[in-house]
Amino acid sequence: MSLPLTEDFRKIVLENRPLIDVRAPVEFEKGAFPTSVNLPLMDDEERRLVGIKYKNEGNAAAIRLGNQLVQGESKEARLQAWKAYIAEHPDAYLYCFRGGQRSGISQQWLADAGINITRLKGGYKAFRNFLSTEAEAITAKTHTLIIGGRTGSGKTLLLPFLDNAIDLEGLANHRGSSFGRFITPQPTQINFEDALAYQLIQFDAKNHKNLVIEHESHNIGWVHIPKPIYSNFEKGELIILETGIEKRTEITHYEYVEEALRNYEKSFAEAGAQKWADDINGAFDRIKKRLGSERYLHLKQVFADAFEEQKHSGDLEAHKVWVESLLTDYYDPMYDYQIEKSPIPVVFRGNDQEVIEYIKSRES
Repeated sequence: MSLPLTEDFRKIVLENRPLIDVRAPVEFEKGAFPTSVNLPLMDDEERRLVGIKYKNEGNAAAIRLGNQLVQGESKEARLQAWKAYIAEHPDAYLYCFRGGQRSGISQQWLADAGINITRLKGGYKAFRNFLSTEAEAITAKTHTLIIGGRTGSGKTLLLPFLDNAIDLEGLANHRGSSFGRFITPQPTQINFEDALAYQLIQFDAKNHKNLVIEHESHNIGWVHIPKPIYSNFEKGELIILETGIEKRTEITHYEYVEEALRNYEKSFAEAGAQKWADDINGAFDRIKKRLGSERYLHLKQVFADAFEEQKHSGDLEAHKVWVESLLTDYYDPMYDYQIEKSPIPVVFRGNDQEVIEYIKSRES
């Protein structure tokens, strides 16, 4: 009896269908799909040994070795892991790298245990090719509205109010600046691309006229927007969010200081504040050349004084001094220069509510 296959990848994305990835952990860590879980048929060492056998003696010998390595208790443990996941996610599908032997064997073992599960035709490779192709095609045919504005303007804060927006910084887990790192690591490049493709396909299904994103450089932290997609974004129109320096200082202070400190202290307990301070100093060091020696030393001292006040009284207010100086002396000139040189036409300027209303008007 033939077991079920599917290559309806769009449906998988639109349904956020759970996926069982039976590749080895080392493969999964390099890149996997947003809705996948790694329940491997072989661990890394078993995969390595089978690979050597395949290279030296061919497919039949590799299969025999695989059956020897994964049998008895180890086979039962893996089967039970799949069964437990399927019990919680009965609509799950199964895949390996090319949709061949590993997922085929896993599917057959489950069928022998009375569980019928569908596997992806062509596996991980075919699905990823689909995602890459669709992401490029969708951004090529879709008009993009890009929310720009100086650092701290609150651009990201507008996105939840717009049904047709994708949060690129959220997908990248990075605020897109030297001070924009989070404690949790950024995704792999592959995971970022796959997650972006998922959101673009889900966006496309809603038939919006415009895609809304925040104005980003090609790189967001260490991940990058794929060049064809970035080129398609740059064919859009720019909307400038205008926010006064006082509010921008408040927003940036909240993100870089208040919220960041809470996260550091949650992760590192009593050592959190010092760890945060070390990372802020590291950010200053990374932009030393652009700041110039005099401004660099001044901002480092202002930060040191504010940190001492924080340790003494718990008051974070003094940090606003270096935050405001960083915005006006470093980020503003750099962003203004980028806007002046940008080939993207500016079609609207306004405050947060005006920008939201303008973007919504473009959908009608």
